Amino acid sequence: MEEPFLEAVVEPIKPDISISLTKLLIDGKFVDAASGKTFPTIDPRTEEIIAHVAEGDVEDVNRAVKASQRAFDKGPWPKMTPYERSKILLRFADLIDKHSDELATLESLDSGKTYQQSRYAEIPTMARLFRYYAGWTDKTHGLIVPADGPHSVQFLHESIGVARQIIPSNFPLLMFSWKVGPALAYGNTIVLKTAEQTPLSALLAGKLLHEAGLPEGVLNIISGYGHTAGAAISSHLDIDKLAFTGSTEVGKIVSQAAAATDFGGRLRSGEERHVGMFLIQICCCADRRGRE
Repeated sequence: MEEPFLEAVVEPIKPDISISLTKLLIDGKFVDAASGKTFPTIDPRTEEIIAHVAEGDVEDVNRAVKASQRAFDKGPWPKMTPYERSKILLRFADLIDKHSDELATLESLDSGKTYQQSRYAEIPTMARLFRYYAGWTDKTHGLIVPADGPHSVQFLHESIGVARQIIPSNFPLLMFSWKVGPALAYGNTIVLKTAEQTPLSALLAGKLLHEAGLPEGVLNIISGYGHTAGAAISSHLDIDKLAFTGSTEVGKIVSQAAAATDFGGRLRSGEERHVGMFLIQICCCADRRGRE
């Protein structure tokens, strides 16, 4: 009688990496949450805690929004020539290549995907995306459109202001790239909320962007939960545009929160800041363990 096949027990690989970035990124600095609270981010392979990350909430979102507003209204970023912005994005792409092992290790450890996929597919794509967006900085022009009669019709493309961005956990750094890259290329400032399951890699990307020369306050990163930090971002009156990718269920909540803001009243009151259009991107995503 044949012996039953015994499956080999393999100990999970423990990545050789030090987790040092666990705070919120606000106004160019890594800071604790105003409440002092943290939450655990989990290795989905083992259910062990990787690190405790600052838990952003309403007060932290308010601080981030103020920093973004100040950076847009008074900072150098929107006033830079497109060529100067492109140089910073290209330097960032070079830093992605330089730190690709560290980025891939964080991405795999926190999201549960294979290192091969992170290191040789997603991180190179991230660098390529930022080089692509860097190339667009000086290639979006205004238009003069023919019109009937003695009229002149002209379109002017300009940065809109503070963009709020909410990303999911399935492709943390690629979602970071697709949201942050275009917004930065055209001179906007950003308040980004990471998924509570995968906050680590975006914090390292934020650090590298500042090393590349991004001015303080242009990119602010809030880690935290959807019902607190996410809700505060979705309903904030002083943010000009919203980009969201996530589940249909959460997309409905985000849409309702955004719709409940009194942007019409702000227009009627004569407020000078841009009143932005909302871009809501909603997709159905399974979580890291395959549940819908």
